[in-house]
Amino acid sequence: MDNKEVLLLKKALERQKKARKQAESILEEKSKELYDVTSHLRESNSKLENLLSEKTSELDGIFINIIDPYVVMDMHFNVINMNRSAKEFLQFDHNDKLVNLSQFVHPDFLEYTQESMRSMIEVGSLKNYRAKIILDDGSEKWIQINASLVYDKNQRPIAAQGIIRDITQETEVKRLVAEQKAQLDIIVENSPLGIVLAVDGVILKTNNTFVDMLGYQEGGLKNISFKSISEPENKEEALNQLDEMCAGKIEKFTEIWKFTRKDGSTIMAKTRISAIHDDHRKKDYQVAIIEDISHQLEADRKLEASQNRLTALISNLQSGVLLEDEEGKIALTNQKFCDLFHIKESPKKIIGVDCAESEEEYKKYFKNPKYFVSRIEEILAKKETVLADELEMIDGRILARDFIPIDNDGEYKGHLWAYQDITISKNYRKNLETQREKYSSIIANMNLGLVEVDNDDVIQMANQSFCDICGFTKEELIGQIASQIIKFKNGSLNEKKNENRLGGVSDSYEVEVLDKNNDIRHWLISGAPRYNDTGDVIGSIGIHLDITDQKLLELQKEKLLKDLENSNQGLQEYAHIVSHDLKSPLRSISALATWLSDDYKDVLDEGGKQNLELMQEKVASMDKLIHGILEYSTANSSDLDDSKVDLNEVINDIGETIYIPEHVKLVIPKTLPIIMADRIKVHQVFQNIIGNAVVHIEREVGLVEVLYKDDGEFWQFTISDNGVGIPEEYHKKIFDIFQSIGNNERSTGIGLSIVKKIIDRYQGKVWIDSVVGEGTQFHFTIKKNHN
Repeated sequence: MDNKEVLLLKKALERQKKARKQAESILEEKSKELYDVTSHLRESNSKLENLLSEKTSELDGIFINIIDPYVVMDMHFNVINMNRSAKEFLQFDHNDKLVNLSQFVHPDFLEYTQESMRSMIEVGSLKNYRAKIILDDGSEKWIQINASLVYDKNQRPIAAQGIIRDITQETEVKRLVAEQKAQLDIIVENSPLGIVLAVDGVILKTNNTFVDMLGYQEGGLKNISFKSISEPENKEEALNQLDEMCAGKIEKFTEIWKFTRKDGSTIMAKTRISAIHDDHRKKDYQVAIIEDISHQLEADRKLEASQNRLTALISNLQSGVLLEDEEGKIALTNQKFCDLFHIKESPKKIIGVDCAESEEEYKKYFKNPKYFVSRIEEILAKKETVLADELEMIDGRILARDFIPIDNDGEYKGHLWAYQDITISKNYRKNLETQREKYSSIIANMNLGLVEVDNDDVIQMANQSFCDICGFTKEELIGQIASQIIKFKNGSLNEKKNENRLGGVSDSYEVEVLDKNNDIRHWLISGAPRYNDTGDVIGSIGIHLDITDQKLLELQKEKLLKDLENSNQGLQEYAHIVSHDLKSPLRSISALATWLSDDYKDVLDEGGKQNLELMQEKVASMDKLIHGILEYSTANSSDLDDSKVDLNEVINDIGETIYIPEHVKLVIPKTLPIIMADRIKVHQVFQNIIGNAVVHIEREVGLVEVLYKDDGEFWQFTISDNGVGIPEEYHKKIFDIFQSIGNNERSTGIGLSIVKKIIDRYQGKVWIDSVVGEGTQFHFTIKKNHN
């Protein structure tokens, strides 16, 4: 709110004060007159009773001394008598015609008038009846009536008498005062500024703007000390000024105050405090006009900080910056600009230099000096933005120049030049373009099909290899929706993979597609999201390998494996049948030999008996051979029933079940581990190796040791003996079926081949270290996590 608005408010207040004084003076004067009239009424009341009953006009003499309009009417509002003032005011004479006073009442006051008459009849009098009447000439008047009833000798009301006061002017004054007050209230309450009325620094009243400004409820600031919610920025000076104002020494002052809101936060406000003197009430008021400038101060602070940052930014830019004013003189520059053009002075010292003169001086640094100057003149003539205007310097550098005109509300205010050394980036782009062409050639000619699509699955690029494997040309592919032109047998899988790539997921997978000729092809796809420079996913890229031929080979392989499995199953069944069929005649031969030996033992000589014993040994060897073949056929086919196997128990069981010569000892130097394996298979491995070891020891004291070590991913076991040893040429052959050392008829040549088969199933290996005459070490490994 400015001084003009305050002055208007003061004038309106003074008018209101004067109107109130005038109204009070009139009211006091009229009250005295009413009192005098009432006295007269009491004196003449008894006379009126007789006069009214006879309907005479002798009352004229009594009304002579009443100045205000005075009227007597009957109980039906008909005028019985009236004085001269009443005739002049009401504009009629009751002697000329019969007049009913109800005809003068304004329609808006008819109901009020009827209620007032009923009240007068009940109490006998009517005080301060105020209403609007309409006179014969059409004018409207505001009146105030004080009246009383007139009774006859029997105390029955027969008439009413009253004094009429014209209060039209007084009512108009009050209306004007009320209107001015309402206007003033509207101005105050709708002001964007906070307004506070205080006495001696204590708040009497505020407008809603100030209440909202501080976050209080209506009336929440009343009777609060102004100092308790505020603190001036210049505290000492402002508080002294406020005290001087309360003491009547100064009329107004303006300061920046910090106000504390109800929630504890603060605002900064420009505050103008003025003193208003009320001589009638003998009080001095203080009116404070408060403007919240917190945002303005914050904006000023940010603007200053922004200017400082801008200055620092320009000073430290890697581009040479030159700001010219509208007269072509240097307004601002930075050190980088000085360095680019070998200027020895600091940026501050060349401010104000004429740029036209500088152009002539600096053109010598460019390969084409005339073009440098003419190009500047051309740009200045057009005054249009120019970006990345390239210039070659004589030292081999390349500069990129930007020109930006500065416009302020349509008015030209100068321009900005920005020079940047792009020598490295220019060479980099050149190399990059070379590399791009190189890799574009590689992509175009590689055997892998490459496709790029956007987020809507629209094909953006496809190389020749992709065209070859799908059968479509580039023209048929570019711009098409990939999932519609390339038909996938499992479309849902492709949609899911596309969604994953939009989410930033890369993966590889196999799909079946129909090419242009509707032939089924098998593709291996490696897909990855495609990003822009800001890291947003803008599509995906897929590398496609046609594996149709490999897939067909795999299908053939699967068929062969299935056939092999069936063949193995048949072989196993055949081995069982052969085993059964061979063992039956063997058992018969063994029985016959036994019967011959029993029946003809007295007849046969020693040669015959030896031949029968040899026959029994051959039958036993044949039986072991058949049993070994059966074990060998099942060693690599039966399922592995893995469980926890305590190898110490396994070795003990073997020691108790196989034949061990008395001069040989089976020893476990260190407790063996518990492993996960098929107990029967493991038992076979250890038994076959230990069985071979104990029967090939010819020393007086034989020793077989079972050792192990933890080799990380594998268990490694060693079965060491001090037997005859194995010649080196047999180190590998002994693990082949039917291979044995020498002419030992007790060996079938199957046991160690079974060992190798079982070790292979546990993803391990088996080998030996042996020296003839010293002993042998059988080594084998078992993978811990072989499943």
